[in-house]
Amino acid sequence: MKSTINKNFSIGALVLMLALTLQSCFVAKDYTRPELEETEHLYRTDNLPQDSISLADVSWKDMFKDQYLAQYIEEGLQNNLDIRVAIQQIAIANAYMKQGKAGYLPTLTGTAQATHQELSENSQFGGFFSSVDQYELSGSLSWEADIWGKIRSNKRAGEASYLQTVAAHKAVKTELISAIASTYYQLLALDEQLEITERTIATRDSSVYTIKALKDAGNVTQVAVDQYIAQFNNAKALKVDLQAAIFRTENTLNFLLGRPAEPIERSKLTEQQLDENITLGVPATLLRNRPDVIASEYNLINAFELTNVAKSNFYPSLTLTASGGFQSLELDKLFNANSLFATVIGGLTQPIFNQRIIKTQHEVAKAQQEQALLNFKKTLLTAGNEVSNALYVYNAETEKFEYRKNEVEALRQAEANSEELLQNGLANYLDLLTARESALNAELNVIDNKLQQLLSVVTLYEALGGGWK
Repeated sequence: MKSTINKNFSIGALVLMLALTLQSCFVAKDYTRPELEETEHLYRTDNLPQDSISLADVSWKDMFKDQYLAQYIEEGLQNNLDIRVAIQQIAIANAYMKQGKAGYLPTLTGTAQATHQELSENSQFGGFFSSVDQYELSGSLSWEADIWGKIRSNKRAGEASYLQTVAAHKAVKTELISAIASTYYQLLALDEQLEITERTIATRDSSVYTIKALKDAGNVTQVAVDQYIAQFNNAKALKVDLQAAIFRTENTLNFLLGRPAEPIERSKLTEQQLDENITLGVPATLLRNRPDVIASEYNLINAFELTNVAKSNFYPSLTLTASGGFQSLELDKLFNANSLFATVIGGLTQPIFNQRIIKTQHEVAKAQQEQALLNFKKTLLTAGNEVSNALYVYNAETEKFEYRKNEVEALRQAEANSEELLQNGLANYLDLLTARESALNAELNVIDNKLQQLLSVVTLYEALGGGWK
């Protein structure tokens, strides 16, 4: 018995040495980032500082200085449901990554078994035994040598999948910060528009009395009075629309914060400061700053490693299996030395014909790797396009803001002059109606212009990958 066990262990040791010798023969390739000509002119601008900090490297706490907005971003990062779902996804990916790392370890199972068998009298041993009892306490071990790097590639694929999930979580954070800031700024703009509309209603209310007095004096007709009243009611309807929009926007912000709807405390649009020193950094920084680009590359790495795994399936696998323990027909002799048994098996398994499964898996893996590469390039191009658009919109809105302010000043002056001329009988009431409507629209446009400036900075910050650091 002992000689058999020794012989089995000698075989196992020989197979183990063979496995360790062959482990250096990897066929799996190492991942290298593909050459990306797409990064050369992503932003469509020559104004790219090479040595200054990018906007993406600025913390959101330094980016958004409004105390209420900073508080809401902090709350949203803690309570938002999408963030919490992303965290659970990280936990899932982490579990799979740990499983991949354990691929180098052997599997070990234990067995405790008692068997009672009633034999037929006409069977081979039935004439000698009416029944047989057997007891066994054993363990079995199985280990596969990573000759071709299959286990290593599986491990790396799991790590890439985990890091992709982490990057996706960062992308959710960036999108959430952008959504909270944008919604907050929209709320401030609606407040400002509501304030202007309420002032307009007060002014038009007094103007109705004025136009009625002019009618009584014979200076205007009833048509003028009716149109003044219509314009007055139009402003009141606009107020209702703005109040409804404010209510909806407050609910939207509450939803982003992961809490039930309630009134939102906030500051004023005029108190918001824009960073005049917007720096982009070189296009290649998108590869390390923008979470969705990072996640897309980790997806490419995952596909690359799974292609290695599929290729390694063409080669033979070396497996070492060992089992041993105690086996006896009598329970009281189970732990006797004569009850010991052991088996060691080492073998190479080479697939020969398996209905084209391995070849199909390899072809699919290569196609999926190419898909991942194309998606990586597409994500990078999308990122560059968003940065380019956001930068252009910011510059356009900044330039347009001065024109809007000049327009408002001119129309306010035209409104005042038209009202004075009408009261002196030197102008038509239609001139005043037109001037008032144009002045109101211009004031609302200035607010919208200011909002678009703020939103373009937020969009640029998100497009560059800021917010998650």
